[in-house]
Amino acid sequence: MTKLAFFFSVLIAVCAATARADDRLRFVTLEFAPFIYGENQQVAGPGRDVIAEACLRAGIACSFDIYPWRRAQELMKAGDADGMMVIGRNPAREEWLDFSPPLFRTEYGFFVAANNPLIYDEQSQVAGYRVGVFAPSNTETQLKGLREEQIAQHVEPIEIDGHPDDAAGMRKLAANRLDAVYSNRDRGWGIISDEELGGQVRYAGGDKAILYYAGIRKDFPYPEVAKRFFDAWRELYSDGVAQRIIEGYGLEPAPQE
Repeated sequence: MTKLAFFFSVLIAVCAATARADDRLRFVTLEFAPFIYGENQQVAGPGRDVIAEACLRAGIACSFDIYPWRRAQELMKAGDADGMMVIGRNPAREEWLDFSPPLFRTEYGFFVAANNPLIYDEQSQVAGYRVGVFAPSNTETQLKGLREEQIAQHVEPIEIDGHPDDAAGMRKLAANRLDAVYSNRDRGWGIISDEELGGQVRYAGGDKAILYYAGIRKDFPYPEVAKRFFDAWRELYSDGVAQRIIEGYGLEPAPQE
């Protein structure tokens, strides 16, 4: 092989490798069953399945990793990950993330001890309660808003007990160390099952309907790849594939915008 031919072969190989690198998305998330979770050392669940299908349609090689929530956000902001999945949307996140159309519809609500007769309908019913919540999180942000509304309405405000392990609050509730836990409904039911707390903790009712999304960081250097991903996502919903995946897990797909 001549030097010139060798040079061009190396150049072609480098360009091909670069193109392959451009067509990749690395998603990070937290353990958030039943939406997304680790299984047999792999990321599994309906959130992963829908996103993997969108990546396949878009011709993008996607990878998935589970981390503690704070670490996942650090990786995103450092540019070491490209997307986050099964996350709530709020103004602070909109400053640095481009969001997909919604993935799941669910709700935030209150879990109480099984012997508490509460059927939650309004904020005054939990006046003075000590309430556990996963923090920091969108769930905590919503609960803080509820507390501020109680104060504005001259209702005795709740006391917020935040912790980075969202199962910890359910265990404390079962042990009568909290009055309630504020959680995603489906996530809470999953924890009760995993922790075998059935008969000790129950769902008292919903407070706020919510949607979950995927997001890609705004400074992702290949916007055409992000566009292909979002376009493929919309196709999945338009032809009903995403809905069938989600409903197969017993969860509710979000209405499309």
